Amino acid sequence: MTTTPPPPERLYDAYLFDLDGTIYLGEELLPGAREVLTELRERDIPVRFLSNNPTKSAHEYSDKLTRLGIPTPVTEITSTVGATTRWLLTHHPGATVFPIAEQPLIDAFAAAGIATSEDPERIDVVVASYDRGFDYRKLQIAFDAIWYHRRAVLVATNPDRYCPYPGGRGEPDCAAVVAAIEASTGVRCSQVIGKPDPAIAALALDGLDVDPARCAMVGDRLATDVALGRRAGMVSVLVLTGDSDADDVRAAAPEQRPTHVVDGLGQLIPSGVGHDRIGAL
Repeated sequence: MTTTPPPPERLYDAYLFDLDGTIYLGEELLPGAREVLTELRERDIPVRFLSNNPTKSAHEYSDKLTRLGIPTPVTEITSTVGATTRWLLTHHPGATVFPIAEQPLIDAFAAAGIATSEDPERIDVVVASYDRGFDYRKLQIAFDAIWYHRRAVLVATNPDRYCPYPGGRGEPDCAAVVAAIEASTGVRCSQVIGKPDPAIAALALDGLDVDPARCAMVGDRLATDVALGRRAGMVSVLVLTGDSDADDVRAAAPEQRPTHVVDGLGQLIPSGVGHDRIGAL
């Protein structure tokens, strides 16, 4: 019978953490989160936080972590809002964008000088995201820009099918919006930004003099967090407090399995591992 990978036996040079389902669930910190982050910071090991949720700004994530007892500067937060903004500036400079999005992403585009429009004859890029205000009017604009006028490409902020809620409930996420546009236009989404795209890991590690191979990506989803670790050349740690469970790990193909599995964040730092062993092995 296939067994799950063991917890880490060493410390790594930097840690990237998913948020929902890893650090907290709803308004509650998950067990061990505060203690582990405090320990890593006391050891001067860089920590960064990643989120595929474009409905919150980096400031909102910073405020939430601080409110929950983990004081966190905005500079330690990387979300698909920032990753999508950078991607557009790099790959479609000067483009006019139609964001199917909530206010944080719209505000980020405005701050970056990205032109937006609801006129299908002007739209170059349709950006689909997790948008709880998605409606038929927005679908029609996207349809006209992509299919009728044959001018716009479709990109997405993240690949998630749903956003989990405490208690097991969730709500449709970006993939549902993308599916509606693809079904009506017959055009495939050309780029999915956010985890597991390795560009978001590179953005999070920007300014840190660390080798990705000596960094750990910690999260609760095989399809995004663990896949990001693999694609970015990092160690991956699956924490069993969110989406994926031990059965999912055992059923996964070898190349889709994490380097380590922990029941909770408390197992992330091995007992007896001192600061002098950081980066060893």
